[in-house]
Amino acid sequence: MNDKSRAVSARQAGVAVLLLLAALIVVAAVLPLPPAAHRAAAGSLVVACYLGFCLWVGLARRAAASPAGGPIAADALLVAYASQTGFAEQIARRSAQALQAAGLPVHLANLAEMGGSALQRFRKALFVVSTTGEGDAPDGAASFARKTLAGDLALAGLSYGVLALGDSSYQRYCAFGQSLANWLHRQGAEPLFDPILVDDGDEGALRHWQHYLNVLGASADMEDWAAPSYQPWTLAERRLLNEGSPGDPAYHLALVAAAASPGGWEAGDIAEIGPRNDPGDVASLLAALDLDGAMPVDDGPGKVSLRDALAARVLPHDEAGRAALRGLPPSQLTQALPRIPHREYSIASLPADGRLELLVRQMRYPGGRLGMGSGWLTRHVPQGGQVDVRLRRNSGFHPPPPGRPLILIGNGTGMAGLRAHLKARAAVGARRNWLLFGERTPDHDFFHRGEIEAWREQGVLERLDLAFSRAAGWPRYVQDCLPAVAGELRAWVDEGAAIYVCGSLQGMAAGVAAELERILGRDRLDELAGQGRYRRDVY
Repeated sequence: MNDKSRAVSARQAGVAVLLLLAALIVVAAVLPLPPAAHRAAAGSLVVACYLGFCLWVGLARRAAASPAGGPIAADALLVAYASQTGFAEQIARRSAQALQAAGLPVHLANLAEMGGSALQRFRKALFVVSTTGEGDAPDGAASFARKTLAGDLALAGLSYGVLALGDSSYQRYCAFGQSLANWLHRQGAEPLFDPILVDDGDEGALRHWQHYLNVLGASADMEDWAAPSYQPWTLAERRLLNEGSPGDPAYHLALVAAAASPGGWEAGDIAEIGPRNDPGDVASLLAALDLDGAMPVDDGPGKVSLRDALAARVLPHDEAGRAALRGLPPSQLTQALPRIPHREYSIASLPADGRLELLVRQMRYPGGRLGMGSGWLTRHVPQGGQVDVRLRRNSGFHPPPPGRPLILIGNGTGMAGLRAHLKARAAVGARRNWLLFGERTPDHDFFHRGEIEAWREQGVLERLDLAFSRAAGWPRYVQDCLPAVAGELRAWVDEGAAIYVCGSLQGMAAGVAAELERILGRDRLDELAGQGRYRRDVY
């Protein structure tokens, strides 16, 4: 069955479900039943309607995540997999489902069944590939590796991401995934983000992959495939950094661990935050469903109030969604609503600071509603309130050796990751540091200005270049700073410098990569990436 047939079948099944439920409602309305029986029947029909709705959605999603075989939409995003045990295929299918559930056209394909030239049909592609043995491609993809990766193919205009599955106990860890990523780049394709390496099914790395699915358009409400094991932290400080800015508000936040030993982290690591709903939204839903928020319900290992359970779940924000929940008992209500997935933020401090510091911009949905993660951190959690946090190692963005010069490039709230690296460099006396940073205005959006200027005066920063898009007389974007300093940048790289980029995936990361390629050449940039001297943490 092809994609179109599956979609038609799903619509037909949905229509059949709704017609059956409508018929049941009519029959129940005309039967001569006593009032109590009518009320019981009505409650049962509400549950049936909700379950029918879930069945319809499930059928539609199954149709969306169809394998290759049907016609390919002109703007389809390719999700290709190479699997030895089936795990890579499973992740690829879940990725395709998540993207198509958000309305994106997706083509799911087994890399073993694709000729290399098929890649030229796509403008964007995600690859989920495993490595078997000592660095080999999965058996089914061996022919693709032998015939395609050994040759050249014009792939300019293709943007890609790679999820590489492997086991670090083997010497050639994730070798096939990394070889694929390197080959794609040599053919002119541009990486959306650095390859994500998954060590023996590491759940944190898979959550990071989900984060990038969100960036590419999947629903931000997609439930975590593996929920983080959060620890409680306390919000100790929340300070607006850019009052008067033409951009959205950006806040400096400081969290203090509730436990005496929360565990350490390094510059480059990530804080996974478990956000919660606006308490007003929870109260509104409880009122609409005529339920008592203090009622205890089972939620994981123990009982909590219904209000607290709903605070951590994705809530409907329209009348149709609420209507589907009316009549459900509290236990079924919490089971029907998925848990809010985590949000990721670069850590802007070091353990020696005694606080976990973040830089968070307040985001809004098109209708004006605050974003889930940023709304919780910048407005809804009270100062002194609890924030659920899990620290995740991000070894691909850890500091270089102190003796290596470091070029830091970023924009916006990417300053968080850059700031942590500058703190780490200052702590070990590494003074050959160069910061290039871009934002909107010098008067309102130069985040942590006093600290950065002090580092400049103290010699921690050897060079500082800035760009402001809303101010005359400055380079517009941070990538616009690079052509004028090309000679000095090449000299730093020749002296062994590493280049770290932190900030927005859309616009900045691609613009910086393009300029670095013009200055250094694609081969040199690939060489730096292979040596761990060109690293990116983009979102």
